[in-house]
Amino acid sequence: MKHAPKGVAASLMLVALFSQMSFAQPRVDLGKSEYESSCASCHGVSGKGDGAVAGLLTKPPSDLTTLAQRNGGVFPVQRISETIDGRTSVMIGSHGAREMPIWGQVYRSEDTQPRDLHARNRISALVDYLARIQGK
Repeated sequence: MKHAPKGVAASLMLVALFSQMSFAQPRVDLGKSEYESSCASCHGVSGKGDGAVAGLLTKPPSDLTTLAQRNGGVFPVQRISETIDGRTSVMIGSHGAREMPIWGQVYRSEDTQPRDLHARNRISALVDYLARIQGK
């Protein structure tokens, strides 16, 4: 009978381990999901400016994998955030003088959080993803 508690404890540990493994959820990459739903149609899945609608645009979309390279090797977080957000742009209009949609405006219109919290998180996740796809 002295061995029963060790066997029970080992069995419980195995059950706990397997139940954690079976319920483990794959980690969702919010930035990549945001990119695919908001940006890939123009900039392409790879970010190189070869999206499905790129040929229909007046100005070709930029290669987003070279943002850091074109900025002296440093990814321009603030500039990219402001470009996506759109509030600091001088000439906006519905597309106005801008080549791309103002996603911040779209995100804020869908925001149910106070102070644009959800919109800021979406922009931050997208900027993080863009930083991760930079070429070496």
